[in-house]
Amino acid sequence: MKNKLYYVLFLLYAVVVVFVLYLNGVFTGEEGSVVNLIINIVFLMIIGVLFVISAFSFGRLNGITDEMIDFTVRLQKEYKESGGKNLWGNYQGRNDVFENEELRVAFNKYRMRIKSLGTKRGISAPCDLEEYINEDLLDRAGMNFFNSGISGTLTGLGILGTFLGLSLGLGAFSGDDIFTISDNVGSLLSGMKVAFHTSVYGIFFSLVFNVVYRSIMSDAYEKLDEFLGMFRQAAQPRSLKEDENTAAMVVYQASMMGTLKQMLDMMKGDAAEQTAGVERIVDKFTAQMQESLGEDFKELGKALRETGNVQAVNAADTREMIEAVTALVEVNRNVQSALAKVMDRQEKFSDELRQQKEKLAETCNEMSDEITSQLYAFGHMRNLYEE
Repeated sequence: MKNKLYYVLFLLYAVVVVFVLYLNGVFTGEEGSVVNLIINIVFLMIIGVLFVISAFSFGRLNGITDEMIDFTVRLQKEYKESGGKNLWGNYQGRNDVFENEELRVAFNKYRMRIKSLGTKRGISAPCDLEEYINEDLLDRAGMNFFNSGISGTLTGLGILGTFLGLSLGLGAFSGDDIFTISDNVGSLLSGMKVAFHTSVYGIFFSLVFNVVYRSIMSDAYEKLDEFLGMFRQAAQPRSLKEDENTAAMVVYQASMMGTLKQMLDMMKGDAAEQTAGVERIVDKFTAQMQESLGEDFKELGKALRETGNVQAVNAADTREMIEAVTALVEVNRNVQSALAKVMDRQEKFSDELRQQKEKLAETCNEMSDEITSQLYAFGHMRNLYEE
């Protein structure tokens, strides 16, 4: 019944239309505002058109889901009658499995894909029908791009009617004193009536449509899951990898059964025989280990001896290197000591040279002073002589 739930929209729509016409005095003969009636009729016509488009999409969606359910029932019946055999051979050559155009096109694409993956041994890779018949196909059939916005559109129409009614009421409201204002109260209330009515049925239809739309889509998705589940079980072709895995599992199970049978036979024997059998197995295992690993152990010992000899040679070389490095360090220490002595002598020589330089400078100064005084005396004597 969920897929027919959209009929409720038209029932409620008819009730709201009658109620709005009644409030505007159409059935009672009371005089009402023609403008209010026209606005309500226009808004209701817009809502009616939206409902008709949505009903068309819901009907198309129901056609797809109903055919999927019919196919599921038919496939389940054939699967039981065949004794659980895969039924893909009954459908791989048929292009008229579905009457619905969208389902037929999607299923034929799936058939072509399976055919392209076919080899002499079977299908080379797995392919799921959900890649072609899925929720996206239902969303397109149900015009999800359109219906998902209907709820918001209805709410927007209610808000638009509210402001339109208030604008009409305030536009007709005028007056400077209490008498003229009281005469225009009727037009203001008439505009508020439009605002109130459009808001109420806009929000009401928005809530109802949202519930109906979600219920229908949820029912469609459930039918899709049921259809895909039955197809995977009864008719989806298996790939080579799945067959190989199944064969390997069968072989493994057979091997395990043989091993378990042998263990069971052993457990049925006497304890002494079991003990003797275990001892024979252990002795045989030990002998085989010695036979197979004896040469390996010899090679391992030889390799270890060679490694020890190499380590001894490396130790001797390392010891000689350490002695050479020690001698080099001692030579370096002696060189540093000699350099230190040379530096000390150099410093002493530098001090002596500085002292000699100072003495030489003093001597030069004294000689300069002496020569200067002698020249002065000589000049003075020459002047006296000339006089």
